Amino acid sequence: MATYIVLTSFTEQGIRNIKETTKRADAVKALAKKFGATAKEFFWTLGSYDVVAIFEAPDDASMTALGLAIGAGGNVRTQTLRAFPRDEMNGVLAKLA
Repeated sequence: MATYIVLTSFTEQGIRNIKETTKRADAVKALAKKFGATAKEFFWTLGSYDVVAIFEAPDDASMTALGLAIGAGGNVRTQTLRAFPRDEMNGVLAKLA
């Protein structure tokens, strides 16, 4: 499974309904399963992003579909980063030889 970090910002709709944010995170966790993904953790943050989430998904296409489904809800805008754990990065580096 590939790891993804999703940086999230509330839309106007999302901030108007801020009291529902943890319930929406639970709904995203359930939604992720429909795409073969797992929502590992959600962090509500200070700074440039409102929520940072960590997901695992079988491939980029599944994660992209999940991201589009989340965005279609209208509460957040997302930026998705593919993340490489140490062992996976060592595999990437080995290809440089």
